[in-house]
Amino acid sequence: MKNHSPIYCPGPFSRRGFMRMGLAGFASLSLPGLLKLRSANAANGTKKRNAVIMVWQPGGCSHIDTYDPKPKAASEYRGPFGLIGTKVPGLQFTELLPMQAAIADKFTVLRSMRQTAGGHPAGSMQLLSGDPDTRDKPEPKYPDWMTVANYLLSQQDRNCPLPTYVGVNPPTNYTGPAYLGDAYSPFEVKGDPNKPDFVVPNIGLSDQGEVAHLSRRSSLRETLDTLDRAFDKAGELEALDEFESQAMTLLTNPATKEAFDLSQEDDRTRDRYGRNTWGQQLLLARRLVEAGVDVLTTSLHGPLCGRVQNWDDHAVNHHVFDALKFRAQAYDQAVSALIEDVYERGLDDRVLVVVTGEFGRTPKINYQPSTGAGNASAPAGTKQPGRDHWPRAFSNIWAGGGIQTGRFIGATDAKGEDSIERICGPDDFLATIYHHLGIDSANVTIEDFNGRPTPIVNHGSPIPELIG
Repeated sequence: MKNHSPIYCPGPFSRRGFMRMGLAGFASLSLPGLLKLRSANAANGTKKRNAVIMVWQPGGCSHIDTYDPKPKAASEYRGPFGLIGTKVPGLQFTELLPMQAAIADKFTVLRSMRQTAGGHPAGSMQLLSGDPDTRDKPEPKYPDWMTVANYLLSQQDRNCPLPTYVGVNPPTNYTGPAYLGDAYSPFEVKGDPNKPDFVVPNIGLSDQGEVAHLSRRSSLRETLDTLDRAFDKAGELEALDEFESQAMTLLTNPATKEAFDLSQEDDRTRDRYGRNTWGQQLLLARRLVEAGVDVLTTSLHGPLCGRVQNWDDHAVNHHVFDALKFRAQAYDQAVSALIEDVYERGLDDRVLVVVTGEFGRTPKINYQPSTGAGNASAPAGTKQPGRDHWPRAFSNIWAGGGIQTGRFIGATDAKGEDSIERICGPDDFLATIYHHLGIDSANVTIEDFNGRPTPIVNHGSPIPELIG
């Protein structure tokens, strides 16, 4: 399926339109509303708050070919990969994941996720925002959990110069802040962190002349007063005014530049994650939550996925098994390194790592002609195997967060078609993440565009086995 353009908040001014205004000194910054920073723990001013790293597999990962193999199923279901044992008795993965198998005692596999939407937009919106609608929409009706968390955590004060919510090449299709407004979208870090010249623009300015120049400027509020007041109808102006000082801090504080600087990591650590885009994305994710970011999302897409640059392994896109092999080494290495690092650095009680896509892939293999040659795809017209969208059963993995690890939860049937034991849905997924962040999802509501209080979770509850 072809990727859609990123979704932006509706309103008189988009983020991009705001940037084109050329506000002096802030032309490359995200809106300062996303910079309102979290408070220190009330009981212990030095204790950092809990954090979540979500690693997103856009397009949906085949559960049967990774975490939930079906070796006794017929050949048209089970796929070609052999099985390997893991560190957890009774838990097997396919041979594609040897590094994760070796540290399976440090995470828990949830094998019984299920949702009801078969399209990428609706499936993503269900899992990330709880929207029950099964129809694909061009924009989300409800804010995703990341912007909800940013909004709620940003009601508190803290002197940390880093944003509450950062996206390192984040998922941008089918997600967004909806009625919360673009001020609570992520501070986005784009590009390839593996490149020697990779930098995050306009953070921690090192030129003291520039810093002094910015400090002498009129306040951001005075500049904004020249803008059409219609901007305020989008709910952005108040956030911008309130967080002007935090925006300046991000720009001028040298500590922010250091937090984003991967050259601070030793070569051995960088090698462990993998000297590629995904490996360095996940290393940067760990670095940022360790420095104080609460919500970190990163998407594993791009050339490492194969020809169509995502996990959408229809036969017309990829030879599904070649695609899984093509991306397996980088994926396995990066994810296992992140999980190990979280434990080795003593972050496992505070930092929850979640690895998931919006759904699984069809248990039954189908064959269709390729639409083009490329990595993991035969020349156009060549019939090749694929797996299609499958929301009725899929797997994700959870690590850290103080949870009991080294186990697997739930089960699917003999063909991997349906979750049949310990079934969990999107609202349970969301409630579990909110619980870790200290957000009472059963009672919190946020006003929508019409002023109606809207629950952040409708019917779900935290998954007991995934609560620290």
